[in-house]
Amino acid sequence: MRNFLFKCSALLLTSCFLASHFAFAQQPFEKKADGIVVHIQSPAPGSAKTVRLQVIKDNIIRVSSTPANNFSPDTSLIIVYKNNNTGQFTATQNGDTVYVKTNTLTAKVLVTNGLVSFAKSNGEAILQEKRTADPMFKTAVFDGQPLYNINETFQTTDDDAWYGLGQHQSDVFNYRNHQVYLFQNNTEVAVPFLISRNNYGILWDNYSLTTVGNTRQMMPLSAFQLFSKDGTEGWLTATYRNNANDANAKTFQRAESDINYPFLSDTKLFLPDSFDVANGSITWEGSIASGFSGAHTLHFTYAGYVKVWLDGKLLFDRWRQAWNPGAAEVLVDLEKNKQYPIKIEWIPNGGESYLSAKWLNPAPEAAKNTFGFSSEAGKQMDYYFVYGQNMDSVITGYRLLTGKATIVPKWAMGFWQSRERYKTEEEILNTIAEFRKRRIPIDNIVQDWSYWKQEEWGSQQFDESRFPSPDSMIAQLHNKYHAHFMISVWPKFYEGIPNYTAMNEKGYLYKRNVADRQRDWIAQGYVSTFYDAFNPAARSAFWSLINKNLYSKGIDAWWMDASEPDILSNVSPEKRILEMTPVSLGPAAEYLNAYPLENAKGIFEGQRSVDPNKRVFLLTRSGFAGSQHYAAAIWSGDIAARWSDMKAQISAGINFSMSGIPYWTMDIGGFAVERRYEHPNATDLKEWQELQTRWYQFGTFCPLFRSHGQYPYREIFNIADEESTAYQSMLYYDKLRYRLMPYIYSLAGATHYKDYTIMRGLVMDFAKDTAVTNIGDQFMFGPALLINPVYTYNATNRKLYLPAGQGWYDIYSSKYYTGGQWITADAPYERMPLFVKEGSIVPTGPALQYTSEKKADPITLFVYTGKDGSFSLYEDGDTTYDYEKGAYSIIPFTYNEATKTLTIGKREGTYDGMLTNRTCNVVWINKNSNRALDFDKKPDASVQYNGNTVSLKMRK
Repeated sequence: MRNFLFKCSALLLTSCFLASHFAFAQQPFEKKADGIVVHIQSPAPGSAKTVRLQVIKDNIIRVSSTPANNFSPDTSLIIVYKNNNTGQFTATQNGDTVYVKTNTLTAKVLVTNGLVSFAKSNGEAILQEKRTADPMFKTAVFDGQPLYNINETFQTTDDDAWYGLGQHQSDVFNYRNHQVYLFQNNTEVAVPFLISRNNYGILWDNYSLTTVGNTRQMMPLSAFQLFSKDGTEGWLTATYRNNANDANAKTFQRAESDINYPFLSDTKLFLPDSFDVANGSITWEGSIASGFSGAHTLHFTYAGYVKVWLDGKLLFDRWRQAWNPGAAEVLVDLEKNKQYPIKIEWIPNGGESYLSAKWLNPAPEAAKNTFGFSSEAGKQMDYYFVYGQNMDSVITGYRLLTGKATIVPKWAMGFWQSRERYKTEEEILNTIAEFRKRRIPIDNIVQDWSYWKQEEWGSQQFDESRFPSPDSMIAQLHNKYHAHFMISVWPKFYEGIPNYTAMNEKGYLYKRNVADRQRDWIAQGYVSTFYDAFNPAARSAFWSLINKNLYSKGIDAWWMDASEPDILSNVSPEKRILEMTPVSLGPAAEYLNAYPLENAKGIFEGQRSVDPNKRVFLLTRSGFAGSQHYAAAIWSGDIAARWSDMKAQISAGINFSMSGIPYWTMDIGGFAVERRYEHPNATDLKEWQELQTRWYQFGTFCPLFRSHGQYPYREIFNIADEESTAYQSMLYYDKLRYRLMPYIYSLAGATHYKDYTIMRGLVMDFAKDTAVTNIGDQFMFGPALLINPVYTYNATNRKLYLPAGQGWYDIYSSKYYTGGQWITADAPYERMPLFVKEGSIVPTGPALQYTSEKKADPITLFVYTGKDGSFSLYEDGDTTYDYEKGAYSIIPFTYNEATKTLTIGKREGTYDGMLTNRTCNVVWINKNSNRALDFDKKPDASVQYNGNTVSLKMRK
């Protein structure tokens, strides 16, 4: 009987277990504390088997997918937010769909295939994943480790547009239907954050080579139907000349179907031995035809001189130094099977140069409203979907995840002077003395590379023969000239120097470049390599070196050059990966693009560890998602001193700023210089001076204001004579920048406390005005100023758009314009068109020679009437981290149009050195004003302010 009961109990337990197991197997999702895990019922090959949604905030959801049963441990390099399960949500199932709902979003997962979609709380669709023929996951192996190639495609709406993604040089603003390649390179900065005009963002948590947008593979030129110069089908006619300056010096011709010399030394491998690449030229001629109708993308990488004509029209005319390729992209409408004459003219202008030509046919109808991310290496797919009421709130979400932007020291918002390079201590002191003598405002002078002994790159020490007393020099800069000193620091070490040996013995250096015996470009060339910034111990060791040899002498800020890392310039991504193998964290292919983030992190944390209350400030040539958290600003690299490069910086800077990193700058005037400008004739000198002037005008209204470049020297007194229009214009804008410092520094405060963006695409502030969707050559500098750079030689006007919804005032004359119209604005040599938005309050201060010369007293408020307006004046200790402890003040200004009243509100907060009493001047600007911009003219009203609320009414 007992045995019978035991058997019955066992059968019952087995039945219960099977029932339980069967029920679990049918359960499509598991609810977790922070979200759900969905088990896909019948996953297709190469698709997700497990999908996870984690609620970070009501408006932020993390999506992870894997073809495995379990997820990899969280080891993100970019996410600093710690999920405390603060997101409130419900998880339910209805048929084949699992819903995660917050107060803001509804996310859905189809249990049949793992597709994720996002909608507003009212059910209105925002974005959804879309399956394509490309597998989501394709098995890959790097450095012997199993990883995946990862692909994801998103379906959106007809009215969508996409921005951000770092900084790129193809002069494209709206990336819809375009392709963006994320690979850190000189002039190209990879940031895997896309932001939409429909107020969502995708933060793609992957550090490998990644293609975004139109992810179809670019096709070679040979994929066109080609015709030679005489009409024979199958190729183009290539004409080689060994003297580019002699059009009649025809060397030879041959049939060619591709132009593909995209990386270092490709020309040596593929060009004919008889061709003199240093002095010659190549012209490709014939016709092309496509089997598609519509907008085709033509994409070129180039160095030297290149011109492209299609159907008799010049598409572009570019130049870059031979060692530093640029990028150009144009959209052309082609009719199916119609032949279009094409001519490509290339003067390599150097022994190692670059040219490649590729293209994409129009996207198929099924891909019309899609974009994708395609990454070379990852353990799983991870992205964060961020939704907001506007684009600013989307960037707030990005910074919640990747870290707050620090407030830069106030002096960093002033003017910086640099050149390649000051060779001696005497040159630096003489230069800053000349600025002070001429009363040209300046805050920072920069020492570029090679201040060390020639054979000791990586010593982190001054060459005493040229810099005999750097401590004294820096003290003079600080105490006598009231200037700051920034110095270039590379993560590079020459083989055999003591620092190389010490780092190498501990395994902190990449070794492939040394094993290859690769020499750099200095003198006879030296073998070198870079340190592994992914290794925390190596980061600490690198900081210790620069702390001991440089920071201890009084250095104020760091210029972190070649931070891609540029171990060997302009090599292929595959070569870069080999140079970085092994990375301490794992395969170099998996971590490639995050190097500049880790490099900045090491110096930020290092300086704060030894000098915790002095603000860290870093300028780095490359960055990544999260760079703003480590006090890093980014500049646009070694761009060319050409009008086309100047224009490309506008969209590059706007998109970079819209990537969530607020501090961006460029080499005003362009870094790399054509030979015609080195010893110019009268015609070239005239163009050089105008180019520098127009670029300087533009640079005045970038987040950071700095001049740098190769010879000719870039100090304004070396560009033009004091009496010249060029000199006077540059001096005018330099002084204007300092007058605007209360406004500008308040924007810096807002980047931290309100996650603000200083350099703003028009789509950020005028989202309802569809006319601004593709405008990438104008931008807002803060909430008030509309900036319209002039980038055409000899131009005296430019066409620009005044966004709808408000009026606009010409800042110089106060003339009023109605918004929602294109105008042709005056742009004489000495002035760039500047407009102020109706309803703006712009605080300005006294004339300054440097930012700390005097407090903003009196402060003058320019009130542009016509609509209600507001602005918050932010002030703090300027150079310390006391603001993190609440030591700052905010004075709110509001203007009421109905009552014509300006209210200066009660001051909030306090800090050491704060002005407790000040004079506030007011200048009223209205539609009938005829008042030129004049800071010395008597104000319309004046009031004493002691921190309590005071109001002023505009007199009729």
